[in-house]
Amino acid sequence: MFLALKELIYSKGRFIMISLIIVLISWLVFFLAGLGNGLSDLGAATLKYAPIEYAVYEENSDFSFSKSMLSESLADDLLKEKGVTAVAPIGTASASIRQKNSDEDTASKIDVLIVGIRPGSFMEPIVTAGESLQASNPAGVIVDHSLELEGFKLGDNLTINGSTQEMEIIGFTENQSLSHQPVVFSSLEKLREYKYAAPGSDNGIKDVVNSILLQGKESEPIEIEQSIEGVQVGSKKEAINAVPGYAAENGTITLMVGFLIIISAIIIAVFFYILTSQKTQQFGVMKAIDGSNWFIIKSVVSQVFILSVLSILIGILLTYATAAVLPDSMPFNLIPSLVISYSLVLLAISVISSFFSVLKIAKIDPLTALGGKE
Repeated sequence: MFLALKELIYSKGRFIMISLIIVLISWLVFFLAGLGNGLSDLGAATLKYAPIEYAVYEENSDFSFSKSMLSESLADDLLKEKGVTAVAPIGTASASIRQKNSDEDTASKIDVLIVGIRPGSFMEPIVTAGESLQASNPAGVIVDHSLELEGFKLGDNLTINGSTQEMEIIGFTENQSLSHQPVVFSSLEKLREYKYAAPGSDNGIKDVVNSILLQGKESEPIEIEQSIEGVQVGSKKEAINAVPGYAAENGTITLMVGFLIIISAIIIAVFFYILTSQKTQQFGVMKAIDGSNWFIIKSVVSQVFILSVLSILIGILLTYATAAVLPDSMPFNLIPSLVISYSLVLLAISVISSFFSVLKIAKIDPLTALGGKE
C-alpha cells in the first residue's frame, strides 16, 4: 500500500487522466441509473413502494387492473385465508381533471389516474401536506405533488371532464404515479360514482373493485386460488410488470446500463494493461532485487482500488450535483440502494480489470526486462 501511494503521488498526472475516465464512466452510470429509476417510478411507483406481497385479480385478467372486476366483499373472505394479515381493495380509472369554475376551453387539463382505496388501509399514502382521507368528507382526495407544480393547491375543487363528479384536494403526497400519470387517491365509493355511473357498467357486481392487495406472512405461503374460485393471485413483481409499458421501459434502461458497465470494464482493463506494460523494466528491477510477484501485484491492485474508490465517490457527487439543477419535471430518482449496488459493481469491475495486468506482471522475466526486450 505504501508503494502504491508513493507512485500515485509521484506520477499524479498519469493517474489523474485514468481517474478522469473512471469518474466520467461512474457519472454516466449513476445518472442513467437515476433516470431509469425515475422513469420506472412514473410507470409504477404506487405499486413499487407499496407494502404489499400479493395482488388478487379476476381470473384470466392477466394481472391487469383494467381487465379485472371483483366484489369488495371478497376482501373479507381473503382476510380469513391462511397467511393473509391485511387486505386493501382498490379500483383505478383514468380521468382528466381541471379546477372547478375555470374556463373549460382555456383551463389546463391534467390527465390523472384515480385510485380508489379504503381510508386508513395500508394503501393510503403518507401525506406531506394537508390531511388523510376521511369518511366524513367523501369528496376529499389526496393527490401527487406533481399536481402542486401545475398550480393546484389545498382546498381546490376539481371537476372531472365528461362527468358531474367533483373532488376537493385535502392532501398532497410524494412519488405516487402509475402508468405515467399522477395518482389521485379517493375513496372507493367516489371512484365507483365516476367509473360505473353508466347502468350495467359494473357487470352487476356489487361494490365492484379492480383488485385486492394483500399483506402476508413469509412463513405461511398463500394458496388462495385453491380455496376461492374465479380469481388469480399474482406476486408484487407480477403486478408491477403487468402495468402497460413498464417491463419494456425498465428492460431498455437496464440493458443500456449493462452495456455501459461492460464497455467500462474493457476500457479500464486496457488502460491499466497499457500502464503496466510501460513499467515492465521497473517491475524487472524490483524482481531482480528480490521483490516477489505477490508484493508487486499487491501494489498494482492497491493502486487500482484507491483510484477507483476516489473516482467513484467523485462520480456520485457529480451525479447528485447534476440532479440538484435538473427541472422538477425530469423523472430522476437516485436512491441509496442503487448508489451502493452500482458503486460495488464499478469497484469490482475496476479491480477485476487489473487482473489482466497481474497476469503480465507474473510473466515478466527480470533479465529480459532489464535488457529492454519484451
